[in-house]
Amino acid sequence: MIYQSDELTIKRLDGDIAELNFDLKGESVNKFDNATVTSLTAALDALEAESGIRGLLVTSGKPVFIVGADITEFVQLFGASKDEIKPFTGANNKNFNRLAALPYPSVVAINGFAMGGGLEVCLACDFRVMSSAAKVGLPETKLGILPGWGGTVRLPRIIGVDEAVMWMATGQDKKAAEALKAGAVDAIAEPDQLRAVALATLRGAMEGQLDYQGRRTQKHSPLPLNDTEAMMSFFTINAMVAQQAGRNYPAPVKVVEVIQNAYKLGLEEALEVEADAFAELATTPVAAALVGVFLNDQLLGKKAKGWEQQVDKPVARAAVLGAGIMGGGIAYQSALKGIPIKMKDINQEGLDLGLSEANKLLAKRVSRGRMTPDQMGDILNSIDPTLTYAGFDQVDIVVEAVVENEKVKGIVLAETEKEIDKDAVLASNTSTISITRLAENLQRPENFCGMHFFNTVH
Repeated sequence: MIYQSDELTIKRLDGDIAELNFDLKGESVNKFDNATVTSLTAALDALEAESGIRGLLVTSGKPVFIVGADITEFVQLFGASKDEIKPFTGANNKNFNRLAALPYPSVVAINGFAMGGGLEVCLACDFRVMSSAAKVGLPETKLGILPGWGGTVRLPRIIGVDEAVMWMATGQDKKAAEALKAGAVDAIAEPDQLRAVALATLRGAMEGQLDYQGRRTQKHSPLPLNDTEAMMSFFTINAMVAQQAGRNYPAPVKVVEVIQNAYKLGLEEALEVEADAFAELATTPVAAALVGVFLNDQLLGKKAKGWEQQVDKPVARAAVLGAGIMGGGIAYQSALKGIPIKMKDINQEGLDLGLSEANKLLAKRVSRGRMTPDQMGDILNSIDPTLTYAGFDQVDIVVEAVVENEKVKGIVLAETEKEIDKDAVLASNTSTISITRLAENLQRPENFCGMHFFNTVH
């Protein structure tokens, strides 16, 4: 063992090959938190001091490669100045530069997700072998920032400016076939063959069959564009990205600006341009807001999984209060998905309108060949129109979709709660009225929620 920590290890394979394995203890995924960045620095110290190494294999001990930086640690930067933010990217940029400058070739085996900093460390390696089941991407612009560990520098020098800008400006994930076609990876392997293919690629580089030094020269050099080519390329890209991003999302436009300002520079100088732009974006309220949205989404996802595990009563029957166009659409959607539903209204005209809406939507599916008349009949039969609460004690969820009037809704919800099972979910389709205020009418507010359907529902 050359190096070992809670975040990663380096060990020798077959004598002259070293394996750098990311495996963050206590976590389901690898990420570049401060501890991992520090460990990578120490690991590179140990690797540079080790003699007899002729090649490096980079792997992950998790089902995914590396999901990127630890965004929770990034929050502390909000409110800081540009000069205070720049060290955030500096330490790992030094790590990646050292990894890229090792006196022997490196190959990374990309399994699962390699996102943000996870892909950037892959770009620092000489060759990239990707699992057919993996995905890669640089999603930083979705957080209001841009890649800060060399993504804006290395990716354009590997796959070209136009393609690299699209990767970063959209922040989209890329499957293995897309990444190979773009030239971002060098080979694809089935998951069970990934390690073998990566090792074979490494041995090919070690034996001189693959030119890893040429790869390094390409990534350290200015982009191969003359002034005319650069002017035409960046003018077109700038206009397109600005139009798509709009004035409220500066990060995609800043990506183009950074590449343009650094296209004549070598690696080190280009990384400085990137670091300045990263720090500039990180001070904006847009970045603070988008990172907040991301973290809240992650938190809600974790809570939802926890709640889902606690629930042992699947939704088998539903009900909707208020028919008409909205209620009929909700009834249609439930029945179409195989959940029988009661559709209640206070008058027959509302029920007729709701059934007409469901019938119209189903008939359209039949006319387009997406459903047979028999299937349409079965689905319509699973919508039970009613003027009473009979059978409501058997439903698992009720969606209230009556008139948008707080007093009326409060009365209807309180009335309905008395007719349903104590564990049933009661939801309101309101788009404007406070769910908290509506809950004041209920005895079991913990089972009440907002569940808004847009119009048209389907």
